Amino acid sequence: MIDSTLEAPFKAPRHLVVEGPIGVGKTSLARRLATSFGSELMLEGADENPFLGRFYQNPRDAAFPTQMYFLLQRAEQLRGLRQQDLFEQTRVADFLFEKDRIFAELTLNEAEFELYTRVFEHLAPELQAPDLVIYLQAPVDVLMERIRRRGISHEQSISAEYLRRLCDAYIEFFYHYDASPLLIVNAAEIDLVSSDADYHVLLERIGALGSGRHYFNPAPIDLS
Repeated sequence: MIDSTLEAPFKAPRHLVVEGPIGVGKTSLARRLATSFGSELMLEGADENPFLGRFYQNPRDAAFPTQMYFLLQRAEQLRGLRQQDLFEQTRVADFLFEKDRIFAELTLNEAEFELYTRVFEHLAPELQAPDLVIYLQAPVDVLMERIRRRGISHEQSISAEYLRRLCDAYIEFFYHYDASPLLIVNAAEIDLVSSDADYHVLLERIGALGSGRHYFNPAPIDLS
């Protein structure tokens, strides 16, 4: 039986972000961490983007409005943190503002990306970096299977090639990322949502982290 109320045995970072490519499980893990920490949950709200379904059907025609909507939506969500931080409330999010450029670079043409970048650079200095980023990784075939299993209709047209490019772009992005402590997790063979044992091991790893970059390559725990 899954204990969704498993509490963290340490003080949580005030602003924790879970990141990774489509299908890796970042939103599900963010939800569980928010429950463990008793924290506010901030989700990127992909379902609220009116252009996303059109993007998956016709990427070329809908890429620019899709990206601009996400960019402005995420900036608006994060802009309020400065005042709210006075109360030091813990927050867990399933998105990192800076990663939005990963998708923009993959989907926009040169002119669109130039305009996008001007807006991005105007918004970015106003926002605070997280206290910890957890970056989940998994191979493309694992991501494709997880996308198939969760059955979101507009995601079923995502190609393995697009996911491969996206994963490569994430790797490149986080190779250079140094704005926050970073925990890189190999999530290919573990179940951080349905397995209390796997999840508890991750919690312990988070609690032991210091500054800088860290790697976590756990094996699944078999309690049978």
